[in-house]
Amino acid sequence: MIKIYYRNLRDKKIQQIDDFRVGAWVHVEDPTEEELQIVKEKFNLDEGLLRDATDQYEVPRMEVEDEVSYIFSRYPYSKNNRVSTSPILFILADKSLISISKDPFPLLEGFLKRELVYTTQKTKLFIQLFALMNNSFNTYLHSISRETRSSTYELEKISNKDIAQSVNYEQIISDFHLALVRTNVVLKNLLSHKLIRLFEEDRDLIEDLFLNNDQLIQLSKENLRSIVNIRDAYSTIMTHNTNRVIRFFTSVTVILTIPTIIASVYGMNVDLPFAGSPFAFLGVTIAIVIVSLGLIVMFLMNDWL
Repeated sequence: MIKIYYRNLRDKKIQQIDDFRVGAWVHVEDPTEEELQIVKEKFNLDEGLLRDATDQYEVPRMEVEDEVSYIFSRYPYSKNNRVSTSPILFILADKSLISISKDPFPLLEGFLKRELVYTTQKTKLFIQLFALMNNSFNTYLHSISRETRSSTYELEKISNKDIAQSVNYEQIISDFHLALVRTNVVLKNLLSHKLIRLFEEDRDLIEDLFLNNDQLIQLSKENLRSIVNIRDAYSTIMTHNTNRVIRFFTSVTVILTIPTIIASVYGMNVDLPFAGSPFAFLGVTIAIVIVSLGLIVMFLMNDWL
């Protein structure tokens, strides 16, 4: 789907228009082959790089072809209650900004309602979109961080569902971390790139983005460490609990074994001491109780039970 937005400094709000024009922002979501060809021919773009934008595993990078800058990035995307990152391509063409995303861009609707969004300022518009994705990463990471911290307070009550959630968080953060690290390289290249004209304000914005991105990288590392620590602690607790259960049943087995042997001996159909005594049953019972109590006391004193 191709959407074209336009707003200059005199317009009160951004508008969606039907035809391409100078200074417009062309946004393409889940493009078909026909739509890719339309964009390629209209702006004389590299077809191979356009197709890369639809590759789910494309990583953030920057390419320059025929003095046109192609900037690949990734943004957080939730689908079927699963959070991951999805690729997006920004193209700084001669007189327009073009963006191509494989999946719907969830931040678009809120972004279009902002006051200071002018499509005629393509470089600033691109930086604003980049900052929007950066804020989205920040929201997701802080949300995961809060959930992770709450888990540390109730380690003994963690269930298998909580562990599965931690593994899911680890996958999400690893995906985020890879995207953020590569995005930082892109931002660094933007500051040193000569083909993209940056005003002093634009340069300051990119430097702020670089610093914020670096903080998010550190936050993702901290979250990963917390999740690993929680999982290790849970594993240690489970191992300890398992050992306690095994030790308990082993102790019970030993305690019951000797009385069982005594009872089994007197259950044999042979002549035994005191077999004819009317107090034989009572004597055997008392012996079993004494032996059992002795074993229980010994196991308790040695903390085996």
